[in-house]
Amino acid sequence: MKISGLQKMTLLDFPGHVACTVFLGGCDFRCPFCHNFELVLSTSPTAMEEEELLAFLKKRFGLLDGVAITGGEPCLHPGLPELMKKIHDLGFQVKLDTNGAHPALLRAILEQSLADYVAMDIKNSPESYARTVGLKEIDLAPIRESVSLLMEGRTDYEFRTTVVKELHTAEDFERIGPWIAGSRRYFLQAFTDRDSVPFGGLHAPDADTMRAYAEIVRAYVPQTSLRGVD
Repeated sequence: MKISGLQKMTLLDFPGHVACTVFLGGCDFRCPFCHNFELVLSTSPTAMEEEELLAFLKKRFGLLDGVAITGGEPCLHPGLPELMKKIHDLGFQVKLDTNGAHPALLRAILEQSLADYVAMDIKNSPESYARTVGLKEIDLAPIRESVSLLMEGRTDYEFRTTVVKELHTAEDFERIGPWIAGSRRYFLQAFTDRDSVPFGGLHAPDADTMRAYAEIVRAYVPQTSLRGVD
């Protein structure tokens, strides 16, 4: 498998672990607030082959204890479970980031206990999902299936939403809350603008609005927290 990028050390991407972050290219969404849009379009050059990544990890064993796999959308790659198994076999914990659009592969990963932690994006309420992911329309059945798979509790997980002032409203969070009610934890993370974001003119809500959104969902998911809010 071709690796599109590697961050050699992070204390943020895998909660509780000193990890590296592996980036895989390609995505089936076109979110206007995406920070990794060059990976979405697969226009970034290949950073390394799978064998090079595994050789890097062997040298970092004892310095790193986790590997976060993100994208793009990692579950577009049929070889992902095998890569995760190889990383596990080297003695590392593995975290997977996913948009939830590929429940069959996610199910295979969970059934084989290949992910120690999964972070799945809840892009918006069902009614606002398509425009939030940059599509004219979307079949939400795969997303709902992935939510249900994670809530079975086979591995540790979180749901998370990147909150954009122009895309999210209080009504959206009033609909998200019942959808993921009873889930283990949920994070609302404030959008931050970067040069890699494909569309300009997007902003984060102010801190008070973010707190109000979190309070709405907290009625359904008590472990609702904020990221990127002072």
